[in-house]
Amino acid sequence: MSKRDYYEVLGVHREVGADELKKAYRKLALQSHPDRNPGDQQAEERFKEAAEAYEVLRDPQKREIYDRFGHEGLNGSGFSGFHGFEDIFSSFGDIFQEFFTFGGGGGQRARTSARPGNDLLYDLELTFEEAVFGVEKALEVESPRACERCGGGGAEPGSRETTCLMCQGRGQVIQSQGFFRISTTCSRCHGSGQVITSPCKDCGGQGRKLEKRHVQVKIPPGVDSGTRLRLRSEGESGYRGGPAGDLYVRLQVKAHEFFERDGNDLYGKVPISFIQAILGDSIEIPTLDGEVTMEIKPGTQPGTVSRFPQQGVPSLRGYGRGDLFIEVAVQIPAKINPRQQELLREFQLLEEERQKKKMRKWPWSKRGSNSARAPDKAGQIQ
Repeated sequence: MSKRDYYEVLGVHREVGADELKKAYRKLALQSHPDRNPGDQQAEERFKEAAEAYEVLRDPQKREIYDRFGHEGLNGSGFSGFHGFEDIFSSFGDIFQEFFTFGGGGGQRARTSARPGNDLLYDLELTFEEAVFGVEKALEVESPRACERCGGGGAEPGSRETTCLMCQGRGQVIQSQGFFRISTTCSRCHGSGQVITSPCKDCGGQGRKLEKRHVQVKIPPGVDSGTRLRLRSEGESGYRGGPAGDLYVRLQVKAHEFFERDGNDLYGKVPISFIQAILGDSIEIPTLDGEVTMEIKPGTQPGTVSRFPQQGVPSLRGYGRGDLFIEVAVQIPAKINPRQQELLREFQLLEEERQKKKMRKWPWSKRGSNSARAPDKAGQIQ
């Protein structure tokens, strides 16, 4: 089933500002929140749909991609929607707190000892070819992951969390100081209202353990240094059953021995002899797709640039490629043999004679009754 337009989902126009966008999402989320619509499957779908639309449109980079390329353009941005309600609540906790803490209705969500895991950053170096053509890599990541013995809950199998006796399950401890009553987070359960009486033997009640694992990441064609890819839920596992964080892969591309990159365009410089520049020639030059023939026209000047359309880097958005620009660098030999000197002097005499004939055709070289006469060697006017 195809996705609806995100602007249509939120009921806003395409030029909507950040404040109006947030207001529209807040209204929809309040109407379709699962706490207000228990058992209503359609309301749950509307709630998820609105959250996905808001997540994209509130991010300037994702919004620009979506405006240009639609849903398909987001495939390479690392965004693939939300996996569940907890994922949505952790992303938009500030908004839902406004609804359900200060008289917004629907009741406050139950406290829990679960907390989301931290995001991770992985620096990955690529060769020039890998960045241009794309590649799939296996990353070795060491991070806390959910404990297999307790399933991430932190309690020994067969046991469970019990109500905290210090706060009676409220998560808050109220202290009286004169006329004032101060509420503080319970130091025993850390605000969850529940405590583990029989911690898991493997993880010590933490619900997770440090482990190494391999994560597959698909690098799309056209990436460059500084590009970041987001892998959802591949970061640290959540604490005591909370949602996992994300893994961000930051790319660094090695320099190429011949090509220089500027956006999607490539630049290269090929050496030719001054004889090739004068007489012309055909030479083979490298491209991303193999060697091609480049024609050197007779009389080519140093620094001349030739353009090869669609021979550059593929667009990261999946539409077209950049161009290839090749500059010729005319090389002058540092040493020549006597025979070469003799031929060049002969060439020089012929060139001087050619220049003299050319100068005789210039308008100011002609003598006439109204034109100035050149002085002789003695400085006298002839």
